[in-house]
Amino acid sequence: MGAEVTGSAALPALSGTQVAILAAYAELIEELGSDDVSNRVIARRAGIAERTVFRNYPTRVDLLLATAAWIEATVFAREESHSIFDIPLAIRDAMERYDARPELAHVVAETAMRGVSGAAPSPGRAQLERLLDADVPSLDAAQRTAVIAALSHLDSVGAWVTFRREFGMDRRDIADAAAWAAEAVLDSIRDRVAP
Repeated sequence: MGAEVTGSAALPALSGTQVAILAAYAELIEELGSDDVSNRVIARRAGIAERTVFRNYPTRVDLLLATAAWIEATVFAREESHSIFDIPLAIRDAMERYDARPELAHVVAETAMRGVSGAAPSPGRAQLERLLDADVPSLDAAQRTAVIAALSHLDSVGAWVTFRREFGMDRRDIADAAAWAAEAVLDSIRDRVAP
């Protein structure tokens, strides 16, 4: 289940035991369709004692936050974009990957949407800011904020959940709509590209 961490989400250094716990929990979420899995079952899957889960993640919120961050950084990891104008393609790819693993996507989205302390609602924001600074440095503060806010929202698992739940869209329609919306945001600044 592991992948090289790139792009959108930074992950603190984890011990082998912590990775085993988070991977086991993520697997169980996908298999059982719920984040309500007992620590005993997680421990058994990870091949450790139940108290080890508690030692590493004392509360259910700690475990859920760590798991959501791990899922975002590994299962939904993405390559760095080289230009702000590459973001629509990255968004399209992300939406398709969220749709391929919906149980895990929901865990990441709901953790961020609940406003749980420590959740990162827009983990890719720093990358968007760097790319915008490099590609379109002439934007004024208001335009810059508007572009980053729009792209941060579109480039999120929360957007995928909205398209899926609110509009009942399928995988391809979600990917198309998100990419199209990102292109529309960027169309407003294309004429300001740095030489």
